[in-house]
Amino acid sequence: MAISRRTLLRRAAAGAAIGAAPALSRTSLSALLAASAGSSGATAPPATIRLNRNENAYGPSRSTIAAMQDAAAQAASRYPDVESDVLRAKIAGRHGVRPDQVLLGCGVSELLKAAVDAFVGRTEKIVTSLPTFEVIGLCAQRAGVDVVAVPLALDCSHNLEAMLAPIDSATGLVYISNPNNPTGVLTCRDELETFLRKLPATTYVLIDEAYHHYVDPSPNYRSFIDSPVDDPRVVAVRTFSKIYGLAGLRIGYAVAASDTIRLLASRLVTEDVNIVATKAALAALDDSEHVRVSVSRNTDDRQEFFNQAMGRMLRVIDSQTNFVMVKTGRPADEILEHFRKNRVLLSGPFPGFPTYVRVSLGTPDDMREFWRVWDLLGIHPTMH
Repeated sequence: MAISRRTLLRRAAAGAAIGAAPALSRTSLSALLAASAGSSGATAPPATIRLNRNENAYGPSRSTIAAMQDAAAQAASRYPDVESDVLRAKIAGRHGVRPDQVLLGCGVSELLKAAVDAFVGRTEKIVTSLPTFEVIGLCAQRAGVDVVAVPLALDCSHNLEAMLAPIDSATGLVYISNPNNPTGVLTCRDELETFLRKLPATTYVLIDEAYHHYVDPSPNYRSFIDSPVDDPRVVAVRTFSKIYGLAGLRIGYAVAASDTIRLLASRLVTEDVNIVATKAALAALDDSEHVRVSVSRNTDDRQEFFNQAMGRMLRVIDSQTNFVMVKTGRPADEILEHFRKNRVLLSGPFPGFPTYVRVSLGTPDDMREFWRVWDLLGIHPTMH
């Protein structure tokens, strides 16, 4: 059963107990955005450990930092048109596509807004999951577009069969975050391809691969950029905010058929990506060793988180990303406030998961502090 903006219900997922939820209005979308930002969107005091935004705790590579410094010192007076062309060409070469199939954006969020503007008219709707990355819903709501949010499957992947039910000729866009944020769970590639074949010819699909690099090798997962389908309706997006450690520079990109990219580009401000971000992204793409080390660290940090949770008999969702959702046994708001008072920011609650919080993986020191603060809660296995 789908959930529209007017009749949004919280549904059970992974054993979470849920009640009725408010309509997906501007207020609730803003609340979802605050959940992603962490603890009611509160401003972080000094020395706060930020485990609420899914950033790369180890930051960008040294070569990328050097490129940023050089760009700020030598190129800040220049418009980034030449560098943007070079970056598009490099991304295209990396993925085996043409430069006119690549579009840069001021973070993935700008590309999501462009997709709503390009593919969905005011009389149309978008279909997405609940919960998922909330910016797509916020962009749609601001554009006056109806949002149909479908609860996740019991394994916390996208429930593609249920998502098909509300899709018709009035559906301009389907949004799929894979792995999904906030659950961190994969939806199988074969199931996604079957889903695509069942969609109306006029419905576009945006596949958000923000956490692509963190996924463990699996026959169930193949990127829609590196292993594309011959379908002009499919747009795949990636960001430099996660594995490359450039969240503060706001740069991402979309890959699609050239006609689709031109349609998206018509909704963007020209030369929107700044030159420091562009030069940093160029350097980041060249530093494959930093990506390898970041993936390895994240794999180890994620396994250590699972080990610590298991030692405390906590229920976690099996994540394929750099964050983990944990069942707390208490209202998530209480947990968030406890951590905030101890200068640790987490995110939540999310629709359908009232007793879960999402924890971004930090450095080993950050995570030791997280578990110290967790243990102050005094939550015992019999309590959740």
